[in-house]
Amino acid sequence: MMQRQFRVGRIRARHLLLAAVALLALFYLAAPHGAPPESVRLERLMNEPRHGAARTKILSSSAKRLVSNSSFDWSKVDFKYPAPTPLRQLPAGRPISLPPVQHTFARESPAEAKLREERRQKVKALFQKNWASYRKYAWMKDALQPLSAGYKEQFSGWAATLVDALDTLWIMGMRDEFDEAVEAVAGIDFGRSSSASVNMFEVNIRYLGGLLAAYDLSGREVLLTKATELGDLLYAGYNTKNRMPVDFIDFEGAKNGRGLLVESSVVSASPGTLSMEMTHLSQVTGDPKYYDAVSRVMDVFAKGQAWTKIPGIWPIYVSMRTEDVTAGSFFSIAGSADSLYEYIPKMHALLGGLEPKYEEMSKAFLETANSTFFFRPMLPSEENLLMIGTASVNDNGTVNLDPESEHLGCFVGGVYGLAGRLFRRPDWVEDIGAKLTHGCIYAYRSMPTGMMPERYNMVPCASRESCAWDEQLFDEEKKKRPEWAPHLPKGFTTAKDPRYILRPEAIESVFVLYRITGRREYQEAAWDMFEAVSNGTATEYANAAVLDVTKGEYPLPQEDYMESFWLAETLKYFYLALSPPDLISLDDYVLNTEAHPFRRPKAARMPHGPL
Repeated sequence: MMQRQFRVGRIRARHLLLAAVALLALFYLAAPHGAPPESVRLERLMNEPRHGAARTKILSSSAKRLVSNSSFDWSKVDFKYPAPTPLRQLPAGRPISLPPVQHTFARESPAEAKLREERRQKVKALFQKNWASYRKYAWMKDALQPLSAGYKEQFSGWAATLVDALDTLWIMGMRDEFDEAVEAVAGIDFGRSSSASVNMFEVNIRYLGGLLAAYDLSGREVLLTKATELGDLLYAGYNTKNRMPVDFIDFEGAKNGRGLLVESSVVSASPGTLSMEMTHLSQVTGDPKYYDAVSRVMDVFAKGQAWTKIPGIWPIYVSMRTEDVTAGSFFSIAGSADSLYEYIPKMHALLGGLEPKYEEMSKAFLETANSTFFFRPMLPSEENLLMIGTASVNDNGTVNLDPESEHLGCFVGGVYGLAGRLFRRPDWVEDIGAKLTHGCIYAYRSMPTGMMPERYNMVPCASRESCAWDEQLFDEEKKKRPEWAPHLPKGFTTAKDPRYILRPEAIESVFVLYRITGRREYQEAAWDMFEAVSNGTATEYANAAVLDVTKGEYPLPQEDYMESFWLAETLKYFYLALSPPDLISLDDYVLNTEAHPFRRPKAARMPHGPL
């Protein structure tokens, strides 16, 4: 009881501090330069109490006390396998002064600002159309079906799209919709599930990440309450003999506390993508148990990193049951492994540089991935780009590159950009991050629809330094590929999976590289991508996955499918790429793999809440 009162007291003190900081910022920034910066204006619009607002029938959730509706208290489960004591604490000390991530932007000209804002409002209008359809046809359900105006439950029936899109509503300044959604979140019952098992990975990145980011942005206490409830549910997934997490939680079995059995094999991204959310939950609540749990998992990856068949990176499949992350022979930095790698440098930023292992792990995998997965594709234009493949190791230890690229891998350019800034490696930004990002831009622009296929192949060059187009070699390579088709753009030997399923990874890296370099070519690329995607995926109600982007025969064949990441990530990244750079600055926030911004601790200023 005393601990809860102490936590609530800190939360209230945090809100008073935030209010004071916001008022000081308004006084300092607004007077001498005219209108306040976007981030200050949005903070005032979205978070100030509303008095006498006659234009809406929606009662602001900040103006009344919302009570959580959950039928089971996950914090009261008596674990068969409790965590060893003492619990690991968050790294102590004042955050070190990390290098700035964002470019120092010059003031826009009026014409530039007008064009950018017109484009940004078109992104917002598309989000508003999607949100209105979700509210009308799939409210409190996991996902809208964009062709039939139906809905489906994918992730336990806890309104995945609503929770995942909370911070997008806030970032786009949709106050009425945000307040209504926060009120709805209070009614989600994490004591009941529409499925017998709960996927740790998906619930962690979409739900817990969404709740924490929306709390960071808005300070609404009910969001922290719900995040803590969900964190306690996920924490039950560590009630195992060796304290390693399960991949799927037996929902009813977890309630009795008798212990869960860790699966024998899982994809490495699953346990490797739990660290940011649970760490941040410890940061904002002051309860170390969540950080303790994920820290032990990441120790397993750290200890095995130098002992895999390609030292520095981990195989796609690992065993948390035996704590073996070294034995596999197949490697990828894209699907099944992607966010494991994404989170390592981001944990360095989230912990203020105070945990040395994340810098060491980051540098090791970034060097190895560069020499293992990335290749320059042979192109008719001879552009100097990088594409992302996979690798395997045969019995004699030879590493073999498979030049099959995935949309899921397009996040990597942004990771090299971010790490290049954090670790003072400009070559990672320009020589690797920029070229990887331009590789994904090229894949979009090459297709007649302007959209990138889910998976495709190209011909690797023998050298990154120079690569002349060789028509005979291309003909030989395409003959080896039964999936080659005459309509494919020259340079592509397959489009093994020709779909575009509303994925965000390419625009994610475009956004990050724009914020890091300040080059407007990335904004132009973002706009080109948005026009292609919004046109090709449009339905009467929302936007749908496209079955084949390699043929420009409109209307394109579509699937009745729209995951929550369309609103949580893809449209958010388009919007932020076209926003003033102070909005969700990468010097203030680090984004999880579902594009949920967590506030970073700072060395040079008073930290945000318990951070």
